Amino acid sequence: MNSFPKRVYKVVRRIPKGKVMTYGQIAKLIGCPKAYRAVGNILNKNRDKKIPCHRVVKSDGRTGGFRDGIKNKIVLLKKEGIMINSNGKIIFRATE
Repeated sequence: MNSFPKRVYKVVRRIPKGKVMTYGQIAKLIGCPKAYRAVGNILNKNRDKKIPCHRVVKSDGRTGGFRDGIKNKIVLLKKEGIMINSNGKIIFRATE
């Protein structure tokens, strides 16, 4: 595996339960700010359940895709306390 996927997975593994990051945020963290689509493609190919791909969302707050289906992604996010409105968008809470 080349270093790009490894860097993506390393960042995603660190997203805590109950939190989300965007594809763009991950791309910036690994030093490739315009590679947000590539980040999504890498995550869509992931089969390792230890990498919480469901915690990565679109920058506009929509959940984005998920290998196991968007409905499953929403279920996993809600189980972790993430609020999602009826339009499928994350309800971001202000941090203290």
